[in-house]
Amino acid sequence: MRAAPTRSATGRQSRGDLTRQKILDEAVACILEEGFTAASAKHIAERAGVTWGVVQYHFGDRSGILAAVTQAGLEQSLARLGDLPASHGDPGDQIRALVQAAWEAFNGPISRAGFEILIAARGDPLPELDALMGTFAREIKRLTFRISPDCSGDIGRVLLSSLRGMALVQMTAANDLDFAGELLALEKVLTSFLDAAGG
Repeated sequence: MRAAPTRSATGRQSRGDLTRQKILDEAVACILEEGFTAASAKHIAERAGVTWGVVQYHFGDRSGILAAVTQAGLEQSLARLGDLPASHGDPGDQIRALVQAAWEAFNGPISRAGFEILIAARGDPLPELDALMGTFAREIKRLTFRISPDCSGDIGRVLLSSLRGMALVQMTAANDLDFAGELLALEKVLTSFLDAAGG
């Protein structure tokens, strides 16, 4: 059972908000630089220059920090996908815009850290994230349906599977990789679904 944070969930506390964000930023940096196992609550607190009590106040425990990172990553991804314009014009251009936006959503630092947490926590799920994961899946479905109602399921599955694969490869690489060729190939595959469906 997770320890609950003691900080009130209501009201704005600017200094507290800055401290909370600093802890989240250091958790993300720790996971990306040192790996998931290094991201203990004590180590994150040290990196953020705060005490364990401050971490408890904001997040309760390590699970609370990890859930907050994952939630922030999902919310950022949803916001990026939500920035896509309404579907007008060439479906190929819409596919290109969707692939680029989805990759930016998947490949941002907080999203990559959240993905690593989700992989590591698969045996100990974070139930409070289920709703957000469902929202993310529905948003992909909505965007692909907007492009082509006839093959939106195929487009969504291939898109998500491909991006997860690229994100996993990026997680295991020592440096940032260039996926321009893979993204172009993905656009071509998804466009072929549209062509085969006649739309």
